[in-house]
Amino acid sequence: MNKIRVLVVDDERPIRRFLTTALSADDYEIFEAETGQDTLKMVISAHPDIIILDLGLPDMDGAEVLRRLREWSQVPVIVLSVREQETVKIAALDHGADDYLTKPFGIGELQARMRVALRRSLQSAPEPVFRVGDLEVDLALRQVLFQKQKVSLTPTEYDILKCLVTHAGKVLTHRHLLREIWGPLYEEETHMLRVNISNLRKKIEPDPAQPRYLITEPGVGYRLKAEM
Repeated sequence: MNKIRVLVVDDERPIRRFLTTALSADDYEIFEAETGQDTLKMVISAHPDIIILDLGLPDMDGAEVLRRLREWSQVPVIVLSVREQETVKIAALDHGADDYLTKPFGIGELQARMRVALRRSLQSAPEPVFRVGDLEVDLALRQVLFQKQKVSLTPTEYDILKCLVTHAGKVLTHRHLLREIWGPLYEEETHMLRVNISNLRKKIEPDPAQPRYLITEPGVGYRLKAEM
């Protein structure tokens, strides 16, 4: 069985060495790059299955690497960065990152996020039925079950849930959801999104005040859990 190929991008050699050692122990095949240009070349030559990307590169910002990469590749990208500002996280996700972790980070959490991103990317086609815990969404039938009971959603609530299901495990920014559901003219209408998310949680969460499935990423957006 072929090993999963991971491209580690960071201009700090100790970080690259740490990730290479930790991930190699779990039988990943590791490639390294320390600049944005090297990253783009390595994606072409090494064909990685997933990229771990630092934003602070010496020749170009990681967001620019993401922008260029997404012009021709959908390889999963997990950003690792010391930058904690919400605006930076939102920009990275909007440029095409699949996930974002701030340094310092736990290798266990990184690997869990990698597994989610890889499962999503390796699927040849979206599963018609999505299940997590007591929640089931049948995309073909447009049917939602919670605790085996049919749930009645408004068209907007269903569209939001469908978008989250399609990207399960990935953080979707407020702007992304507003653009997908209502169009580009509504990208700043976060209150409208919050109201619909609140109503959706009342229908698919055991305790809407402490959601298990539809998770808030404060100041950034929302994530639908891909596994429990």
